Amino acid sequence: MFDSGIGGLSVLRHIRAALPHEHLLYLADAGFVPYGTKSDQEVMQRTRAATAFLRGHGIKALVVACNTATASAIHVLRQDHPDLPVIGVEPGLKPAAAGSRNGVIGVMATERTLASEKFLALKQRVEEGGQLRFVLQACNGLVDQIEKGELASAATRQLVDRYVYPLLAQDADTLVLGCTHYPFVQALIEDACARAGHAVTIVDTGLAVARQLERVLQQQDLLRPASANDAADGTGDGASQPAIHAYTSGSRGSLETAFSRLLGLEIPVHGVAQHT
Repeated sequence: MFDSGIGGLSVLRHIRAALPHEHLLYLADAGFVPYGTKSDQEVMQRTRAATAFLRGHGIKALVVACNTATASAIHVLRQDHPDLPVIGVEPGLKPAAAGSRNGVIGVMATERTLASEKFLALKQRVEEGGQLRFVLQACNGLVDQIEKGELASAATRQLVDRYVYPLLAQDADTLVLGCTHYPFVQALIEDACARAGHAVTIVDTGLAVARQLERVLQQQDLLRPASANDAADGTGDGASQPAIHAYTSGSRGSLETAFSRLLGLEIPVHGVAQHT
């Protein structure tokens, strides 16, 4: 799985919980973060490079743990790699629509995601299913704050308030986190809603991605069995315990810190060349 930075860790934690016997490879393309302000061509180039790197490590499935990369490039990845199961992430408009009480739903995402044909087509399909109004909010700068580890700083709080309050002012009763980075500041989002006196449901699609990955692996008979790492019972393959291997085109120390701070895991990180 890959993301432009640490945001995909919010998806990895769900995948690790749902599929505890699988080996996971995580690539943070932090040398080029954020993707949300880059052109489709740049995002396509980075997405192809990340996929080629991971394929070189023998992966059996790929999770594009980035909303922007999914919106801009997942169709090309599936064309380029027809033999590889490719799972993307998309803003949870469907579950938000199902759970909204008044039909007004705020969507927080990057500019690139909100402007993408894939997102706009999804929005149109969901809107056709009922009396709904989606209020879109590009959250410029929020990914940068999260990448810096400023999950509760005054500057990040001000940004969150700036993006959340206009959605509440338009009576949104549900907020969709349309970027995998944003769950890491969910506490600030909830606090902004509480200070404004609004009871709001927040939708994060990480769990849905993990369930979809599990379904696809099961359908294609690719699930690693629970006994695979237990050679003692005679049924295992003698492989090591399930492991997380981490790589980055940015700062190794920053990603190691993110694993520790956000997931409570001490994971050694390997560097990769930025042209990868």
